[in-house]
Amino acid sequence: MDQTYYDAVTKMEQMGVDEEYIQGWQAGFLMNPKREEQRVTDPYEAGYSDGEEKTAENFGNWVKKD
Repeated sequence: MDQTYYDAVTKMEQMGVDEEYIQGWQAGFLMNPKREEQRVTDPYEAGYSDGEEKTAENFGNWVKKD
């Protein structure tokens, strides 16, 4: 596995990024098929798109606000 993947996931977890976004990002990065339509959420969709692009630029937009 690519070190970029591990570094990005670690960074997202440390930042407190929404878990749906992280799961989407992981699936997109690994080129897995998307979830079935009824289980897709906005954070998942955004994460999937960013993962496909292998970008870390939008993580901050999905940090959970307590």
